[in-house]
Amino acid sequence: MTAAPSALPTVLRALPEAVVSMAAALLTLACAQWLAPGPGSAVMAVVLSLSLARSRLDRGHRGRLEAAIALPVVGVAATGVGWLLLHAPWIGAAAFTVGVAASVWLRQFGELARRASRLIALPFVTVLTVPHLSGTQHGRLPAALVPILVALLALAWVSLLDMLGRRMGWLADERTRHAAAPARAPSTHARLSATTRMALQMAAALALAFAVGHLGFGQHWPWVVLTAFIVHSGNRGRLEVAYKSLLRLAGAAGGCVAAALLAAPAGAHGSAALILLALFLGTWLRQLNYAWWALFVTVALALLQNYAGLPAASAMTLRLAAIAAGAAIGVATAWLVLPVRSSDVLRRRLANALAALGEALDPGAEQRSTMSFVHALDDVESLAPAFRAARVLGLRQPADWIDALSACRAPALALIGQGATPGNVRRAVGAARQALKEPDRLLDALKTLRDALPLPAGERVGVRGRSGERA
Repeated sequence: MTAAPSALPTVLRALPEAVVSMAAALLTLACAQWLAPGPGSAVMAVVLSLSLARSRLDRGHRGRLEAAIALPVVGVAATGVGWLLLHAPWIGAAAFTVGVAASVWLRQFGELARRASRLIALPFVTVLTVPHLSGTQHGRLPAALVPILVALLALAWVSLLDMLGRRMGWLADERTRHAAAPARAPSTHARLSATTRMALQMAAALALAFAVGHLGFGQHWPWVVLTAFIVHSGNRGRLEVAYKSLLRLAGAAGGCVAAALLAAPAGAHGSAALILLALFLGTWLRQLNYAWWALFVTVALALLQNYAGLPAASAMTLRLAAIAAGAAIGVATAWLVLPVRSSDVLRRRLANALAALGEALDPGAEQRSTMSFVHALDDVESLAPAFRAARVLGLRQPADWIDALSACRAPALALIGQGATPGNVRRAVGAARQALKEPDRLLDALKTLRDALPLPAGERVGVRGRSGERA
Protein backbone atom coordinates (compact mmCIF):
# COMPACT_ATOMS: atom_id res chain seq x y z
CA MET A 1 0.00 0.00 0.00
CA THR A 2 1.17 3.52 -0.66
CA ALA A 3 1.54 5.90 2.21
CA ALA A 4 -1.18 8.46 2.65
CA PRO A 5 0.01 11.92 1.65
CA SER A 6 0.43 14.47 4.38
CA ALA A 7 -2.50 16.87 4.79
CA LEU A 8 -0.24 19.82 5.66
CA PRO A 9 0.97 20.61 2.10
CA THR A 10 -2.63 20.53 0.83
CA VAL A 11 -3.79 22.89 3.56
CA LEU A 12 -0.90 25.30 2.98
CA ARG A 13 -1.48 25.34 -0.80
CA ALA A 14 -5.19 26.04 -0.31
CA LEU A 15 -4.68 28.98 2.09
CA PRO A 16 -3.81 31.74 -0.46
CA GLU A 17 -6.78 30.86 -2.63
CA ALA A 18 -9.10 30.85 0.39
CA VAL A 19 -7.80 34.27 1.45
CA VAL A 20 -8.29 35.74 -2.03
CA SER A 21 -11.77 34.20 -2.36
CA MET A 22 -12.86 35.56 1.02
CA ALA A 23 -11.43 38.97 0.25
CA ALA A 24 -13.51 39.09 -2.95
CA ALA A 25 -16.60 38.05 -0.98
CA LEU A 26 -16.06 40.75 1.66
CA LEU A 27 -15.50 43.49 -0.92
CA THR A 28 -18.59 42.41 -2.86
CA LEU A 29 -20.55 42.33 0.39
CA ALA A 30 -19.43 45.83 1.33
CA CYS A 31 -20.37 47.26 -2.07
CA ALA A 32 -23.71 45.45 -2.11
CA GLN A 33 -24.62 46.70 1.35
CA TRP A 34 -23.73 50.27 0.46
CA LEU A 35 -25.92 50.20 -2.64
CA ALA A 36 -28.71 47.86 -1.48
CA PRO A 37 -28.67 47.29 2.29
CA GLY A 38 -30.36 44.14 3.52
CA PRO A 39 -29.78 40.44 4.18
CA GLY A 40 -30.92 39.38 0.70
CA SER A 41 -28.18 41.25 -1.15
CA ALA A 42 -25.66 40.24 1.52
CA VAL A 43 -26.34 36.55 1.08
CA MET A 44 -26.25 36.83 -2.71
CA ALA A 45 -22.98 38.76 -2.60
CA VAL A 46 -21.13 36.25 -0.42
CA VAL A 47 -22.47 33.06 -2.01
CA LEU A 48 -21.97 34.26 -5.59
CA SER A 49 -18.45 35.49 -4.87
CA LEU A 50 -17.32 32.29 -3.19
CA SER A 51 -18.99 30.13 -5.85
CA LEU A 52 -17.44 32.12 -8.69
CA ALA A 53 -14.01 31.98 -7.07
CA ARG A 54 -14.21 28.21 -6.72
CA SER A 55 -15.71 27.55 -10.15
CA ARG A 56 -13.05 29.57 -12.01
CA LEU A 57 -15.65 30.42 -14.64
CA ASP A 58 -14.32 33.92 -15.12
CA ARG A 59 -10.74 32.99 -16.08
CA GLY A 60 -9.79 34.47 -19.44
CA HIS A 61 -11.40 37.27 -21.42
CA ARG A 62 -13.98 35.00 -23.01
CA GLY A 63 -15.02 33.49 -19.68
CA ARG A 64 -15.42 36.92 -18.11
CA LEU A 65 -17.51 38.16 -21.02
CA GLU A 66 -19.75 35.10 -20.89
CA ALA A 67 -20.18 35.44 -17.13
CA ALA A 68 -20.87 39.19 -17.40
CA ILE A 69 -23.69 38.50 -19.87
CA ALA A 70 -25.16 35.36 -18.34
CA LEU A 71 -24.91 35.94 -14.58
CA PRO A 72 -27.19 39.01 -14.38
CA VAL A 73 -29.84 37.34 -16.55
CA VAL A 74 -29.78 34.12 -14.57
CA GLY A 75 -29.61 36.10 -11.32
CA VAL A 76 -32.88 37.88 -12.15
CA ALA A 77 -34.51 34.56 -13.07
CA ALA A 78 -33.28 32.93 -9.87
CA THR A 79 -34.55 35.85 -7.80
CA GLY A 80 -37.94 35.39 -9.42
CA VAL A 81 -37.84 31.72 -8.46
CA GLY A 82 -36.94 32.78 -4.91
CA TRP A 83 -40.01 35.02 -4.81
CA LEU A 84 -42.13 32.09 -5.98
CA LEU A 85 -40.63 29.82 -3.34
CA LEU A 86 -41.76 32.34 -0.75
CA HIS A 87 -45.20 33.25 -2.11
CA ALA A 88 -46.19 30.26 -4.29
CA PRO A 89 -44.03 27.41 -2.93
CA TRP A 90 -45.15 24.59 -5.24
CA ILE A 91 -44.82 26.68 -8.39
CA GLY A 92 -41.42 27.89 -7.17
CA ALA A 93 -40.37 24.31 -6.41
CA ALA A 94 -41.31 23.23 -9.93
CA ALA A 95 -39.44 26.16 -11.50
CA PHE A 96 -36.37 25.53 -9.35
CA THR A 97 -36.36 21.81 -10.16
CA VAL A 98 -36.67 22.39 -13.90
CA GLY A 99 -33.99 25.11 -13.90
CA VAL A 100 -31.39 23.10 -12.01
CA ALA A 101 -32.08 19.84 -13.87
CA ALA A 102 -31.79 21.70 -17.18
CA SER A 103 -28.40 23.09 -16.12
CA VAL A 104 -27.17 19.52 -15.54
CA TRP A 105 -28.60 18.30 -18.86
CA LEU A 106 -26.79 21.06 -20.80
CA ARG A 107 -23.36 19.69 -19.84
CA GLN A 108 -23.34 17.12 -22.64
CA PHE A 109 -23.35 19.72 -25.43
CA GLY A 110 -19.76 20.88 -25.40
CA GLU A 111 -17.53 23.21 -23.41
CA LEU A 112 -19.66 26.33 -23.93
CA ALA A 113 -22.76 24.50 -22.69
CA ARG A 114 -20.86 23.18 -19.66
CA ARG A 115 -19.79 26.68 -18.70
CA ALA A 116 -23.35 27.91 -19.19
CA SER A 117 -24.68 25.13 -16.97
CA ARG A 118 -22.40 26.17 -14.13
CA LEU A 119 -23.38 29.81 -14.54
CA ILE A 120 -27.05 28.85 -14.37
CA ALA A 121 -26.57 26.84 -11.18
CA LEU A 122 -24.82 29.56 -9.15
CA PRO A 123 -27.69 32.02 -8.59
CA PHE A 124 -30.16 29.18 -7.99
CA VAL A 125 -27.98 27.88 -5.16
CA THR A 126 -27.87 31.40 -3.75
CA VAL A 127 -31.67 31.59 -3.66
CA LEU A 128 -31.98 28.13 -2.12
CA THR A 129 -29.56 29.02 0.66
CA VAL A 130 -32.07 31.30 2.42
CA PRO A 131 -35.14 31.75 0.21
CA HIS A 132 -37.05 33.74 2.81
CA LEU A 133 -34.43 36.51 2.60
CA SER A 134 -34.97 37.08 -1.13
CA GLY A 135 -36.09 40.60 -1.92
CA THR A 136 -35.69 41.98 1.61
CA GLN A 137 -33.08 44.64 0.79
CA HIS A 138 -34.09 48.25 1.42
CA GLY A 139 -31.78 50.38 -0.69
CA ARG A 140 -32.25 53.13 -3.25
CA LEU A 141 -32.21 50.71 -6.18
CA PRO A 142 -35.29 48.94 -7.57
CA ALA A 143 -35.41 45.35 -6.34
CA ALA A 144 -35.19 44.00 -9.91
CA LEU A 145 -31.78 45.64 -10.40
CA VAL A 146 -30.21 44.28 -7.21
CA PRO A 147 -29.39 40.74 -8.46
CA ILE A 148 -27.90 42.19 -11.65
CA LEU A 149 -25.73 44.61 -9.71
CA VAL A 150 -24.60 42.04 -7.15
CA ALA A 151 -23.71 39.50 -9.86
CA LEU A 152 -21.58 42.05 -11.72
CA LEU A 153 -19.92 43.21 -8.50
CA ALA A 154 -19.07 39.62 -7.58
CA LEU A 155 -17.65 38.96 -11.03
CA ALA A 156 -15.59 42.15 -10.98
CA TRP A 157 -14.05 41.60 -7.53
CA VAL A 158 -13.35 37.90 -8.09
CA SER A 159 -11.69 38.63 -11.46
CA LEU A 160 -9.66 41.56 -10.14
CA LEU A 161 -8.35 39.79 -7.05
CA ASP A 162 -7.62 36.61 -9.00
CA MET A 163 -5.50 38.54 -11.52
CA LEU A 164 -3.76 40.38 -8.68
CA GLY A 165 -3.12 37.16 -6.79
CA ARG A 166 -1.61 35.45 -9.81
CA ARG A 167 0.50 38.47 -10.70
CA MET A 168 1.92 38.63 -7.15
CA GLY A 169 2.55 34.90 -7.08
CA TRP A 170 -0.02 34.02 -4.41
CA LEU A 171 -2.07 31.88 -6.79
CA ALA A 172 -0.97 29.33 -9.36
CA ASP A 173 -1.31 30.54 -12.92
CA GLU A 174 -4.22 28.49 -14.24
CA ARG A 175 -3.97 27.40 -17.84
CA THR A 176 -7.05 26.88 -19.94
CA ARG A 177 -8.10 23.28 -20.22
CA HIS A 178 -8.60 21.71 -23.59
CA ALA A 179 -12.18 22.07 -24.71
CA ALA A 180 -12.51 18.53 -25.99
CA ALA A 181 -15.55 16.70 -24.70
CA PRO A 182 -14.87 13.74 -22.43
CA ALA A 183 -14.75 10.34 -24.01
CA ARG A 184 -18.03 8.46 -24.05
CA ALA A 185 -18.49 4.77 -23.81
CA PRO A 186 -19.60 3.24 -27.12
CA SER A 187 -23.20 2.07 -27.26
CA THR A 188 -24.69 -0.52 -29.52
CA HIS A 189 -28.30 0.39 -28.75
CA ALA A 190 -30.31 3.50 -28.07
CA ARG A 191 -29.94 4.64 -24.47
CA LEU A 192 -29.89 7.80 -22.44
CA SER A 193 -26.51 9.42 -21.97
CA ALA A 194 -25.00 9.50 -18.49
CA THR A 195 -25.53 13.27 -18.36
CA THR A 196 -29.22 12.95 -19.21
CA ARG A 197 -29.62 10.28 -16.55
CA MET A 198 -27.92 12.53 -13.99
CA ALA A 199 -30.23 15.40 -14.94
CA LEU A 200 -33.25 13.17 -14.41
CA GLN A 201 -31.80 12.00 -11.10
CA MET A 202 -31.39 15.62 -10.02
CA ALA A 203 -34.98 16.39 -11.02
CA ALA A 204 -36.32 13.38 -9.13
CA ALA A 205 -34.22 14.15 -6.04
CA LEU A 206 -35.27 17.81 -5.94
CA ALA A 207 -38.95 17.05 -6.55
CA LEU A 208 -38.99 14.48 -3.76
CA ALA A 209 -36.97 16.74 -1.46
CA PHE A 210 -39.37 19.65 -1.94
CA ALA A 211 -42.33 17.37 -1.19
CA VAL A 212 -40.74 15.81 1.91
CA GLY A 213 -39.39 19.16 3.09
CA HIS A 214 -42.66 21.07 2.86
CA LEU A 215 -44.84 18.25 4.18
CA GLY A 216 -42.53 17.05 6.94
CA PHE A 217 -40.26 19.89 8.04
CA GLY A 218 -42.21 23.13 7.66
CA GLN A 219 -40.00 26.22 7.57
CA HIS A 220 -36.89 24.03 7.67
CA TRP A 221 -37.64 22.54 4.23
CA PRO A 222 -34.56 24.20 2.64
CA TRP A 223 -32.27 21.86 4.59
CA VAL A 224 -33.84 18.84 2.88
CA VAL A 225 -33.68 20.38 -0.60
CA LEU A 226 -30.20 21.84 -0.16
CA THR A 227 -28.79 18.51 1.00
CA ALA A 228 -30.37 16.61 -1.90
CA PHE A 229 -28.98 19.24 -4.28
CA ILE A 230 -25.49 19.16 -2.75
CA VAL A 231 -25.06 15.38 -2.86
CA HIS A 232 -26.11 15.33 -6.53
CA SER A 233 -24.02 18.35 -7.56
CA GLY A 234 -21.06 17.20 -9.60
CA ASN A 235 -22.64 13.73 -9.66
CA ARG A 236 -19.95 11.23 -10.68
CA GLY A 237 -21.89 8.05 -10.15
CA ARG A 238 -23.90 6.41 -7.41
CA LEU A 239 -20.93 5.53 -5.20
CA GLU A 240 -19.79 9.16 -5.23
CA VAL A 241 -23.29 10.31 -4.23
CA ALA A 242 -23.38 7.82 -1.33
CA TYR A 243 -19.90 8.86 -0.16
CA LYS A 244 -20.74 12.57 -0.34
CA SER A 245 -23.96 11.92 1.58
CA LEU A 246 -22.03 10.34 4.44
CA LEU A 247 -19.60 13.27 4.54
CA ARG A 248 -22.50 15.71 4.40
CA LEU A 249 -24.17 13.98 7.35
CA ALA A 250 -20.99 13.86 9.41
CA GLY A 251 -20.08 17.48 8.72
CA ALA A 252 -23.63 18.74 9.17
CA ALA A 253 -24.00 16.97 12.51
CA GLY A 254 -20.91 18.73 13.81
CA GLY A 255 -22.04 21.99 12.25
CA CYS A 256 -25.49 21.89 13.83
CA VAL A 257 -24.02 21.25 17.27
CA ALA A 258 -21.48 24.06 16.84
CA ALA A 259 -24.13 26.50 15.60
CA ALA A 260 -26.43 25.68 18.51
CA LEU A 261 -23.60 26.34 20.98
CA LEU A 262 -22.45 29.55 19.30
CA ALA A 263 -25.74 31.20 18.36
CA ALA A 264 -26.96 32.34 21.78
CA PRO A 265 -23.77 33.98 23.12
CA ALA A 266 -22.77 35.51 19.78
CA GLY A 267 -25.63 37.97 19.27
CA ALA A 268 -26.43 39.60 15.93
CA HIS A 269 -23.06 41.23 15.18
CA GLY A 270 -21.16 38.27 16.58
CA SER A 271 -23.21 35.91 14.42
CA ALA A 272 -22.30 37.88 11.30
CA ALA A 273 -18.59 37.61 12.15
CA LEU A 274 -18.91 33.90 12.91
CA ILE A 275 -20.73 33.30 9.62
CA LEU A 276 -17.87 34.88 7.66
CA LEU A 277 -15.27 33.00 9.71
CA ALA A 278 -17.09 29.70 9.11
CA LEU A 279 -17.26 30.34 5.36
CA PHE A 280 -13.54 31.15 5.27
CA LEU A 281 -12.61 27.97 7.17
CA GLY A 282 -14.91 25.89 4.97
CA THR A 283 -13.44 27.37 1.79
CA TRP A 284 -9.92 26.77 3.05
CA LEU A 285 -10.29 23.24 4.43
CA ARG A 286 -12.51 21.94 1.64
CA GLN A 287 -9.39 20.85 -0.26
CA LEU A 288 -8.55 18.57 2.67
CA ASN A 289 -11.93 16.86 2.89
CA TYR A 290 -15.47 17.71 1.84
CA ALA A 291 -16.69 17.00 5.39
CA TRP A 292 -14.99 20.21 6.57
CA TRP A 293 -16.95 22.23 4.03
CA ALA A 294 -20.17 20.50 5.10
CA LEU A 295 -19.43 21.28 8.75
CA PHE A 296 -18.61 24.96 8.35
CA VAL A 297 -21.28 25.74 5.76
CA THR A 298 -23.84 24.17 8.11
CA VAL A 299 -22.60 26.45 10.89
CA ALA A 300 -22.90 29.46 8.57
CA LEU A 301 -26.38 28.56 7.36
CA ALA A 302 -27.68 27.79 10.83
CA LEU A 303 -26.33 31.07 12.20
CA LEU A 304 -27.76 32.93 9.22
CA GLN A 305 -31.20 31.46 9.75
CA ASN A 306 -30.87 32.23 13.45
CA TYR A 307 -30.07 35.83 12.49
CA ALA A 308 -33.22 35.84 10.34
CA GLY A 309 -35.39 34.65 13.22
CA LEU A 310 -35.19 30.86 13.06
CA PRO A 311 -33.51 29.80 16.37
CA ALA A 312 -30.47 27.57 15.90
CA ALA A 313 -30.44 25.78 19.25
CA SER A 314 -34.07 24.71 19.51
CA ALA A 315 -34.18 23.47 15.91
CA MET A 316 -30.94 21.45 15.94
CA THR A 317 -32.57 18.02 16.05
CA LEU A 318 -35.10 18.97 13.37
CA ARG A 319 -32.33 20.30 11.11
CA LEU A 320 -30.30 17.12 11.51
CA ALA A 321 -33.36 15.07 10.62
CA ALA A 322 -33.95 17.27 7.55
CA ILE A 323 -30.33 16.85 6.44
CA ALA A 324 -30.56 13.07 6.94
CA ALA A 325 -33.77 13.01 4.89
CA GLY A 326 -32.13 15.01 2.08
CA ALA A 327 -29.11 12.69 2.08
CA ALA A 328 -31.34 9.61 1.98
CA ILE A 329 -33.32 11.06 -0.92
CA GLY A 330 -30.11 11.81 -2.78
CA VAL A 331 -28.74 8.29 -2.35
CA ALA A 332 -32.05 6.63 -3.19
CA THR A 333 -32.46 8.53 -6.46
CA ALA A 334 -28.83 7.94 -7.46
CA TRP A 335 -29.21 4.18 -6.98
CA LEU A 336 -32.79 3.68 -8.17
CA VAL A 337 -33.44 6.29 -10.89
CA LEU A 338 -31.45 5.40 -14.03
CA PRO A 339 -28.28 4.71 -11.98
CA VAL A 340 -24.82 5.65 -13.26
CA ARG A 341 -22.05 3.34 -12.08
CA SER A 342 -19.07 5.20 -10.63
CA SER A 343 -16.74 2.54 -12.01
CA ASP A 344 -17.95 3.40 -15.53
CA VAL A 345 -17.22 7.07 -14.88
CA LEU A 346 -13.76 6.12 -13.63
CA ARG A 347 -13.03 3.98 -16.71
CA ARG A 348 -13.98 6.88 -19.00
CA ARG A 349 -11.62 9.16 -17.11
CA LEU A 350 -8.88 6.55 -17.21
CA ALA A 351 -9.43 6.37 -20.96
CA ASN A 352 -9.03 10.15 -21.23
CA ALA A 353 -5.83 10.08 -19.15
CA LEU A 354 -4.27 7.23 -21.13
CA ALA A 355 -5.22 8.88 -24.43
CA ALA A 356 -3.62 12.14 -23.27
CA LEU A 357 -0.50 10.26 -22.17
CA GLY A 358 -0.29 8.49 -25.53
CA GLU A 359 -0.51 11.81 -27.38
CA ALA A 360 2.09 13.43 -25.11
CA LEU A 361 4.51 10.53 -25.68
CA ASP A 362 3.96 10.41 -29.45
CA PRO A 363 7.46 10.67 -30.98
CA GLY A 364 5.97 12.36 -34.05
CA ALA A 365 4.44 15.24 -32.10
CA GLU A 366 5.97 18.64 -32.84
CA GLN A 367 5.47 19.87 -29.27
CA ARG A 368 5.16 17.56 -26.27
CA SER A 369 3.05 19.08 -23.52
CA THR A 370 2.20 17.66 -20.12
CA MET A 371 -0.91 19.83 -19.70
CA SER A 372 -3.56 17.46 -21.05
CA PHE A 373 -2.19 14.46 -19.16
CA VAL A 374 -1.95 16.38 -15.88
CA HIS A 375 -5.53 17.64 -16.14
CA ALA A 376 -6.85 14.21 -17.11
CA LEU A 377 -4.95 12.53 -14.27
CA ASP A 378 -6.28 15.13 -11.84
CA ASP A 379 -9.79 14.20 -12.98
CA VAL A 380 -9.05 10.55 -12.27
CA GLU A 381 -7.62 11.28 -8.84
CA SER A 382 -10.64 13.39 -7.90
CA LEU A 383 -12.61 10.12 -7.78
CA ALA A 384 -10.14 8.46 -5.43
CA PRO A 385 -11.65 9.33 -1.98
CA ALA A 386 -14.94 7.52 -2.62
CA PHE A 387 -13.26 4.42 -4.06
CA ARG A 388 -10.65 4.30 -1.31
CA ALA A 389 -13.42 4.54 1.28
CA ALA A 390 -15.19 1.67 -0.51
CA ARG A 391 -12.20 -0.59 0.15
CA VAL A 392 -13.66 -1.32 3.58
CA LEU A 393 -16.59 -2.94 1.72
CA GLY A 394 -14.24 -5.09 -0.33
CA LEU A 395 -14.37 -2.95 -3.50
CA ARG A 396 -10.62 -2.75 -4.03
CA GLN A 397 -10.17 -2.90 -7.79
CA PRO A 398 -11.18 0.66 -8.88
CA ALA A 399 -9.12 2.27 -6.11
CA ASP A 400 -6.15 0.15 -7.17
CA TRP A 401 -6.57 1.36 -10.77
CA ILE A 402 -6.32 4.95 -9.54
CA ASP A 403 -3.27 4.22 -7.38
CA ALA A 404 -1.47 2.46 -10.22
CA LEU A 405 -2.03 5.30 -12.68
CA SER A 406 -1.18 7.95 -10.06
CA ALA A 407 2.17 6.24 -9.56
CA CYS A 408 2.88 6.97 -13.25
CA ARG A 409 2.62 10.76 -12.81
CA ALA A 410 6.23 11.67 -11.97
CA PRO A 411 7.99 9.26 -14.38
CA ALA A 412 5.55 10.09 -17.20
CA LEU A 413 6.06 13.83 -16.79
CA ALA A 414 9.83 13.36 -16.74
CA LEU A 415 9.70 11.20 -19.88
CA ILE A 416 7.47 13.69 -21.74
CA GLY A 417 10.00 16.41 -21.00
CA GLN A 418 12.88 14.33 -22.39
CA GLY A 419 11.44 14.25 -25.91
CA ALA A 420 12.08 10.54 -26.58
CA THR A 421 9.79 7.59 -25.88
CA PRO A 422 11.03 3.99 -25.61
CA GLY A 423 9.06 1.49 -27.65
CA ASN A 424 8.13 -0.61 -24.62
CA VAL A 425 6.45 2.44 -23.01
CA ARG A 426 4.36 3.12 -26.12
CA ARG A 427 3.31 -0.53 -26.19
CA ALA A 428 2.44 -0.45 -22.48
CA VAL A 429 0.23 2.62 -22.99
CA GLY A 430 -1.55 0.90 -25.88
CA ALA A 431 -2.03 -2.30 -23.87
CA ALA A 432 -3.50 -0.33 -20.95
CA ARG A 433 -5.96 1.39 -23.29
CA GLN A 434 -7.01 -1.96 -24.72
CA ALA A 435 -7.44 -3.40 -21.21
CA LEU A 436 -10.09 -0.77 -20.42
CA LYS A 437 -12.53 -3.07 -22.23
CA GLU A 438 -11.62 -5.95 -19.88
CA PRO A 439 -11.57 -4.68 -16.27
CA ASP A 440 -10.06 -7.92 -14.95
CA ARG A 441 -6.87 -7.20 -16.94
CA LEU A 442 -6.75 -3.45 -16.34
CA LEU A 443 -4.83 -3.40 -13.05
CA ASP A 444 -2.05 -5.64 -14.39
CA ALA A 445 -1.84 -3.48 -17.53
CA LEU A 446 -1.53 -0.30 -15.49
CA LYS A 447 1.16 -1.89 -13.31
CA THR A 448 3.04 -2.92 -16.45
CA LEU A 449 2.85 0.67 -17.69
CA ARG A 450 4.10 1.96 -14.36
CA ASP A 451 7.04 -0.44 -14.39
CA ALA A 452 7.86 0.40 -18.03
CA LEU A 453 8.26 4.10 -17.31
CA PRO A 454 11.84 5.04 -16.35
CA LEU A 455 11.87 6.62 -12.90
CA PRO A 456 13.26 10.15 -12.47
CA ALA A 457 16.59 10.43 -10.72
CA GLY A 458 16.23 10.25 -6.95
CA GLU A 459 13.09 8.09 -7.03
CA ARG A 460 14.61 4.78 -7.97
CA VAL A 461 14.86 3.36 -4.47
CA GLY A 462 11.87 1.67 -2.93
CA VAL A 463 9.38 2.02 -5.78
CA ARG A 464 10.13 -0.75 -8.25
CA GLY A 465 10.48 -3.24 -5.44
CA ARG A 466 7.04 -2.42 -4.10
CA SER A 467 5.06 -3.24 -7.20
CA GLY A 468 3.41 -6.18 -5.49
CA GLU A 469 2.29 -4.11 -2.48
CA ARG A 470 0.05 -1.91 -4.61
CA ALA A 471 -2.23 -4.76 -5.52
